[in-house]
Amino acid sequence: MTTVERKPVFSCQDVHVYVEDKEIVKGVSFEIFPGEKHALMGPNGSGKSTLAAALMGHPAYRVEGEILLNGEPVSGLPADERARRGMFLSFQYPVAVPGVSVASFLRAALSARRGADVPVREFRTLMSEAFDVLGMPRSFMARYLNDGFSGGEKKRLEILQMLILKPVFALLDETDSGLDIDALKVVSDGINRAAGGETGVLLVTHYQRILNYVAPDAVHVFMNGRIVRSGGPGLALELEERGYDWVEPEAAAVVGGTQ
Repeated sequence: MTTVERKPVFSCQDVHVYVEDKEIVKGVSFEIFPGEKHALMGPNGSGKSTLAAALMGHPAYRVEGEILLNGEPVSGLPADERARRGMFLSFQYPVAVPGVSVASFLRAALSARRGADVPVREFRTLMSEAFDVLGMPRSFMARYLNDGFSGGEKKRLEILQMLILKPVFALLDETDSGLDIDALKVVSDGINRAAGGETGVLLVTHYQRILNYVAPDAVHVFMNGRIVRSGGPGLALELEERGYDWVEPEAAAVVGGTQ
């Protein structure tokens, strides 16, 4: 009987991120397999959002190290090409785009992802199903992208994009910030649906509460630009109970090169 080798959908090895000459991310390595959800947790200012943006190809950052999507290097590619190949980033603070309707934006994004125009009937079906999953009124299709949307509506729309685009790997940057408990449950359900197949997810968050609804396969603690500890779902519960202070000696040890 032949054993099929399981390969990660995303991996990075010894990634360093710089803003001009300042090093923000100081050697990060991890890999995520199809259908896995990983949580990246850490205090404010630790560099979590910088890492997410840099992995996606934000031009403000200089990146060293290896970044692979489905085994293929993407380090030299601009953000739009990474998106076409199946990377997805949900923003902590989604911006409004007056003049561009939600429907127009989504159809253009899906056509770019597929490399061909999406038939109108198929697109409307996909969009209607995604709107129903997230409990969003279909009237939002005609509204301008994020223009006048509440914080919760913006976050739902981010996950709606993920449902429609079906990325290979999704970076979710503090998707839970600003959500009340009802919106958190709806958004979490959308994440679980979107990641239920082959999509790998890295969920960046401060808090354990979203992990009550999006069960992680692994949890990584990020401090001072490094992953200082990794573990299972129980690690998130321990962080919720004890905070990040108890991890600081380990972070200092990593910085000092003793681990």
